[in-house]
Amino acid sequence: MPYPPLGTLYAMSYLREHGYEVKLFDSMFCNSAKDIRSTIDEFKPDIFISYDDGFNYLTKMCLTNMREACFDMQVYAKSKGCKVIVSSSDATDHLEDYLKHGADAIVIGEAEQTVLELCNAFKSNIAFDSIPGIAFSKNNEILKTNSRTVLKDLDVLPPPAWDLLDIAPYKKCG
Repeated sequence: MPYPPLGTLYAMSYLREHGYEVKLFDSMFCNSAKDIRSTIDEFKPDIFISYDDGFNYLTKMCLTNMREACFDMQVYAKSKGCKVIVSSSDATDHLEDYLKHGADAIVIGEAEQTVLELCNAFKSNIAFDSIPGIAFSKNNEILKTNSRTVLKDLDVLPPPAWDLLDIAPYKKCG
């Protein structure tokens, strides 16, 4: 059974609370990685975030074809001038591959605060190598920053951005 992208909705809500305009492309029911292209073309984001939810990890991102689909999305976003952030267990396990396919930063561990700090760094055009919990490539070398402390007070996160999700397809599968 597919699950709504709860982690993504939390991250989007957190970004929105901090002044970012966000748009969700829910890939759960898409037919191809190319389906995202019209959303990128219409929305014209500065930053593209591929955020894999843990519930969907085993059914989506661990499969080679899903990894390739993510690469396709990243490459397209990059070709449109986007900075690319990837947050997934698979990206953590395959840093070099994701970085080769256009990721500017890979989030390692919990992502809400890390994604916000990366977006702020990209927006201000400042170095992001001191942000905890990321991996990135610099001078053809993969670098990892210190681990981010686990978020213990979950009340600092706003409620998930359910308004961005079309819940109907999920209800049909239930």
